[in-house]
Amino acid sequence: MNHSDEIIFTIFVIFSGAAVLATLALYARQTLLIAYIALGILLGPSVLGIVKNHDFIQQVSDIGIMFLLFLLGLNLNPNKLLGLFKDATLYTFISSLVFILIGYVCAYALGFNQIECLVIAGSMAFSSTIISLKLLPTTVLHHKRMGELIISILLLQDLLAISMLLLLHSRADVSEAGSNDLIQLIIALPLLIVFTLYFSKYVLSYLFRKFDKILEYIFLVAIGWCLGISELAAWVGLSHEIGAFIAGVSIATGPISLFIAESLKPLRDFFLIIFFFAIGAGFQLDILSEVILPALLIAGIVIIIKPITFKILFIKFGAEKSSTANEIGFRLGHLSEFSILLGALALNVSVIGEQAAYLIHISTIITFVVSSYIVVLKFPSPIAISDHLRRD
Repeated sequence: MNHSDEIIFTIFVIFSGAAVLATLALYARQTLLIAYIALGILLGPSVLGIVKNHDFIQQVSDIGIMFLLFLLGLNLNPNKLLGLFKDATLYTFISSLVFILIGYVCAYALGFNQIECLVIAGSMAFSSTIISLKLLPTTVLHHKRMGELIISILLLQDLLAISMLLLLHSRADVSEAGSNDLIQLIIALPLLIVFTLYFSKYVLSYLFRKFDKILEYIFLVAIGWCLGISELAAWVGLSHEIGAFIAGVSIATGPISLFIAESLKPLRDFFLIIFFFAIGAGFQLDILSEVILPALLIAGIVIIIKPITFKILFIKFGAEKSSTANEIGFRLGHLSEFSILLGALALNVSVIGEQAAYLIHISTIITFVVSSYIVVLKFPSPIAISDHLRRD
């Protein structure tokens, strides 16, 4: 099978298999995310080995994350975003310290060395942007304080995660390059924000006004802007995801942003299905017996402690209602795709061993599944099992 045939076959088995398992999941009253992850495990290298081009799947799924963050940015006015960060900094800082401390103690008790304990602890500081936003109804995301708080916390956590990834790069090459990377991040981020805001204001806004009746053109320019700024962000040392978010924020004040957001939803969902499949496909069953009990312990602690911690913080410092604080806690009660990235990079640069890396990977997947299931059962979401909780 040549390369192009392999790609077509891979997409075919992913979406055909996802359709079958999603149907079974709905009849069994399960969330669709579980179906996508389970399909990845089944078709991936550890079980049937039907899908072998894991790098291609991962690269395509990353585009889904970029579109998700682009759409998120489209609904956040830049002035409002600064206010959100101000409100969420305290929550993010305190909760991250709590989770890092708990993670370190757990990893130490499990017998990992000091560096591995630090990496495992760091991986516990984040909640998944993808899971949280995927399960958040549009009405909550755009118009309610709950959505604003969740978004701001997740974005601050993402910036923290990027900083940790840079530190790992510098740990691999202990030289001037490590500190230069961090300085580059500090300089590049504000410059990129200023460039995108001014370019959007004086160029994109003019083009959107002039050709606003040609919807195909608007759609095309929006995708080009998203991918272009994502690539520029990566070129200056940031991540594609941060670039996509900044691109969305830069055109959020325009009236055309609502049309763009609605138009890109199907495209986003296409890539996100591949993202969740890729998570399952990366599951290594051959090492599962070695780390399953520690992973269940870590995942159980995350699922229990994270909602409680966020609830206490929101009630104590934010004067939120108990029901609102409780829901926010459960919606953030999982690990993150950045946790997997952190563990994988630490393994690649020989900072941690294989067992620690797969402990992070498997713990993250368990929290994805369990936390998603809890949210889908208890709170409104676009993929809720019961009709009265389903909100798009």
